[in-house]
Amino acid sequence: MSKVVYLPLDERPCNAKFPQMIAAISDLSLVAPPLELLGSKKQPARYEGVHDWLLQQAANADYLILSVDMLVYGGIVPSRLHQLSLQACMERLQLLEQLKQRNPALHIYAFNLIMRAPAYNSSDEEPDYYAHYGHSIYRYGWLKDKQTSELLNDDEQNEWLQLHSTIPSAILNDFLKRRETNSQVNEHIITLVQSGIIDHLVIPLDDNSKYGFSPMEQRKLLISVEEYNLMDNALIYPGADEIGSILFAKVFCTIKKYQPEVFVRYSSTLGPTIIPKYEDRSLNESIKSHLTSGGAFMGDSSMTADFVLMVHSPPVSSHDVAESPNLYRDRHRSYFSEVHIAEFVMAIEAIANKGCMVALADVASCNGADNSLLKLLSKKNLISRLSAYAGWNTSGNTLGTVIAHAIVASYYRQQSNNQESSTQMSEHFMLYRLIEDWGYQTIIRQEVAHHLPELGANYFDVSQVKEHVSQLITQKLQRFCNDYLAELAEGRIDELKADLPWNRMFEVDLSL
Repeated sequence: MSKVVYLPLDERPCNAKFPQMIAAISDLSLVAPPLELLGSKKQPARYEGVHDWLLQQAANADYLILSVDMLVYGGIVPSRLHQLSLQACMERLQLLEQLKQRNPALHIYAFNLIMRAPAYNSSDEEPDYYAHYGHSIYRYGWLKDKQTSELLNDDEQNEWLQLHSTIPSAILNDFLKRRETNSQVNEHIITLVQSGIIDHLVIPLDDNSKYGFSPMEQRKLLISVEEYNLMDNALIYPGADEIGSILFAKVFCTIKKYQPEVFVRYSSTLGPTIIPKYEDRSLNESIKSHLTSGGAFMGDSSMTADFVLMVHSPPVSSHDVAESPNLYRDRHRSYFSEVHIAEFVMAIEAIANKGCMVALADVASCNGADNSLLKLLSKKNLISRLSAYAGWNTSGNTLGTVIAHAIVASYYRQQSNNQESSTQMSEHFMLYRLIEDWGYQTIIRQEVAHHLPELGANYFDVSQVKEHVSQLITQKLQRFCNDYLAELAEGRIDELKADLPWNRMFEVDLSL
């Protein structure tokens, strides 16, 4: 049995837990560090602890899936806060060469984010000054990038000049210095692919847009990738918290010598061409990136495909894409004319009836499932006909998760000695996704958040009432399962419990 070692991006379930749940479907051994080694939100992981753990576990491993952000900065949030010098970062990266020297047979699959510059004022995951200057810093990057390819209009030119006086120089310099350090780290790890230290690399674009700091860095990095002729094993595309899962699928396909063919079907005619919120390219291009990253490719027929990816897509781009908590009546008018949910559900049933494996990527809205679609699937008793599902957070998060799950599950579906344990673990992960993505993110998170002020808490801080809020979420999720997932959940849930790992409402950790 091949040993795969995994160093996550951070300690949240999406990074630390989901890849292990997908790995549990397989017969591969995925070894991950204890959560206490991974830091806690803004508190970085201790480098010495990560260093020693990697030395020990990689010594006899076949593959290492590694977050460079965790190794160098101590996690995703610390990567936006650190004061490390470039020299200190480079010294930490030398560990990768040591691992290869000690175990020449080790294959390293690494990923490292392009540091985001979100478009809002909040310091929850950013430096303290982002609470006041976040949007201004975002606009600074947006306008700086735009003027490299086209002229700014008069309003934009005035805004550009005003931003220079609005953002204190010390704050802007701190932000730009960190970006430059992180960018140099990304440049360096591309050279590690060229030299053979890293075998496969993904550089995800975290929360990006058409213009901005991230697109500027992406273009620079892609030039290096092209010059080194590394476009086959150094990929750059929108994503973040799903990369651990998709790279496990890539390792799985490599070990099994499996290259799945995937047929993609949309709920909206406009779906392939829309640009998802928080991303910079068409949905179809992003899907190709996720498939390639996981070891799969896009085919032309549902009947020859290893699985069919049903994509519930938005009919509009960027800021007009719905958020899952939004009421149906409050959505952009295109949702009423350019998405055909009834036909999409009919197609899911017909394709499943032909014996095809069906995976559903629910990306019509951000931060949760589309309640309209899932209610109809539940009404028609079709949820159990799905083999994989995801509908959480960003489009990229959803796509990487459901594709990784479907890749691994589709392999075992085709085996003559189809292992019952693989089927059970696959169904378990899909149930987990439905409870979190539909039950929690779309419905219950908003219900509970509405009452937080009465408890002296708020969406971003429930630390003083965490136990009470977790119990309330658990009770509501149990009722949700009884109402919508009774058949699927029967015999598959020992005891449902919810926890809030970052003491806020945004993410939940479930025990089933």
